[in-house]
Amino acid sequence: MVYPEEPFWVLPTVTGFYEDRDYRVNVVEALQEFWQMKQSRGADLKNGALVIYESIPSNSQPYVCFVTLPGGSCFGSFQNCPTKAEARRSSAKIALMNSVFNEHPSRRISDEFILKAVQDARASFKSTQQGTDGTESGIEAFRFMLEANKGRTMLEFQELMTVFQLLHWNGSLKAMRERHCSRQEVVAHYSNRSLDDEMRAQMSLDWIAREHESPGVIRRELLLAERELETSRMAGRELRFPKEKKDILMIAHNQLGGSNLNSASIDHL
Repeated sequence: MVYPEEPFWVLPTVTGFYEDRDYRVNVVEALQEFWQMKQSRGADLKNGALVIYESIPSNSQPYVCFVTLPGGSCFGSFQNCPTKAEARRSSAKIALMNSVFNEHPSRRISDEFILKAVQDARASFKSTQQGTDGTESGIEAFRFMLEANKGRTMLEFQELMTVFQLLHWNGSLKAMRERHCSRQEVVAHYSNRSLDDEMRAQMSLDWIAREHESPGVIRRELLLAERELETSRMAGRELRFPKEKKDILMIAHNQLGGSNLNSASIDHL
């Protein structure tokens, strides 16, 4: 899918979003207004309607920008952008397209949606040939979490889903299962927590411990996370999970002094 390079983008009609049938909008402004409109119509946005942009520091093009939506979803500039402003517009384009698409009934969590999502999760684990230890438990926790959030859309649900993806990736779900914590207890606890600096710092401590046990594990995981983030960004996919993995691993890496990793290889995969 190709989008125009101009700062304006022609969008499909969304009832109540445009005035005077002017379909050419500034995508950065339109994205913010879209989520403010959703909040005014009663959307449950616990952190408000603010859209957050994050530009990656760079002295040369192409420039990269990420945007995080109120529900927790993250998208990035998917084009080779010659300016920081264009990178912001590029990230806003893909985020606005997904925000509009998210209004379709198929994006609302229902029994049919849950069935397909669980089937896709199982297929994903098989295709990546991950071990079975803890996999089924993680999938069942995913199912329980979806069922507890019926009626919400996927973009509104994204942050909670990312939290549980990280807990599974980090080994925390397995540890909680070994402590005989129920799925209900785990979902109830993390449903009331934000994916913030405190949670990232806690998860980074686990990776620091792993690094002491198996030197080089952070470097390997960080390279994989960066490669996944870059591939997904250029394909226009949702990015919160790979981005959070990278951020957590970078915290762990920096805490260890950063001496065992060539940062240039991370920035220019």
